[in-house]
Amino acid sequence: MSVRNLADEIIAALRAAAKPGRVKAAENYHPTRQEVLGLYAADMRAVLAVYRARLKSRPGREVIGLARQLAARDILDARSLAYELVAGHRAAMAGLTRADLLALARGIDNWRSVDEFACALGGVKWRDGVLGDTDITRWAQSRDLWLRRAAVVCTVPLNLKARGGTGDSRRTLMVCELAAADGKIMVQKALSWALRELSRRDRRGVELFLKRHNAVLGALVKREVLRKLRTGKKNG
Repeated sequence: MSVRNLADEIIAALRAAAKPGRVKAAENYHPTRQEVLGLYAADMRAVLAVYRARLKSRPGREVIGLARQLAARDILDARSLAYELVAGHRAAMAGLTRADLLALARGIDNWRSVDEFACALGGVKWRDGVLGDTDITRWAQSRDLWLRRAAVVCTVPLNLKARGGTGDSRRTLMVCELAAADGKIMVQKALSWALRELSRRDRRGVELFLKRHNAVLGALVKREVLRKLRTGKKNG
């Protein structure tokens, strides 16, 4: 079966598992211009499990090609599944190129897609050297809000143990410097997340960052990061 036909089959499976009543809630939660099918997480996991099993022994380039095909369809749920298919396939992850990553990032227009891409693929492959600092810096300075958020969220896998991170203050703070004065709430929330995650590895570096940028940082960032430093928690 061709990659295009398999993509059609997967989208049909997603449509069959969709719950129409879920669409409005999903659109409100993460507004997007992409089509939203409206799957609950359990239904998405069920479809994902079927195709992960089918693709387990397939070449990495084939899985990457399928993911690119799915991401290009402008369907939110298909894009999510595309990222998960690659992230869960060892050969596909090993074979990702810079061109693949740029293609898979193309069209992201909501926080869900950004975070799925940046945590599962973009940040991991930046850490591995497939994406360069110049790529992430370019995103951080983009006019596109979602690329700016992607740049910041890409720092999370540098520091998050569950994503293989071992700590990288230099690159994390490099991106946070570029985002410090960004007034968009979606970037501020990502910045808070990035700094809170780094604080597990480099508390002093985060404290100095807050002092240095106190005049321009948003109230949300300062409140959440300071609470994390004081209590170890985001809330409470």
